[in-house]
Amino acid sequence: MKKKDLIFTFGLTLLMGILWVTGEVVMGLWIAAPTWFHIVWFAAIVAVTLIVSVWHSLMEDESQQRDPKREKYERKVNKRRGITGEDDV
Repeated sequence: MKKKDLIFTFGLTLLMGILWVTGEVVMGLWIAAPTWFHIVWFAAIVAVTLIVSVWHSLMEDESQQRDPKREKYERKVNKRRGITGEDDV
C-alpha cells in the first residue's frame, strides 16, 4: 500500500468517525430517534466508508499507467529534437 493510499484511508476513517459521532450527538440531544435508527445510522456510515474506500482503490493512478523508463526515453529524445513537450498556444 502506498503512502498516499494509507493517508487517504486514515483520513476517510477519521472523517467518517467524526460524522458518526456528530450524528449520534445530534440524535441524542435534539432529535428523538428510536434505538433502531442508531443501528441504521452506524450501518450507513460503515457502508459509505467501505464504498468510498473501494472506489478509491479501484481508481488507477495516472502514474501507474505510465512506464517511467519510456517517459525518460521520450524526454531524452524530445530534448535532442528541441521539443519541450508543451503545446504552443
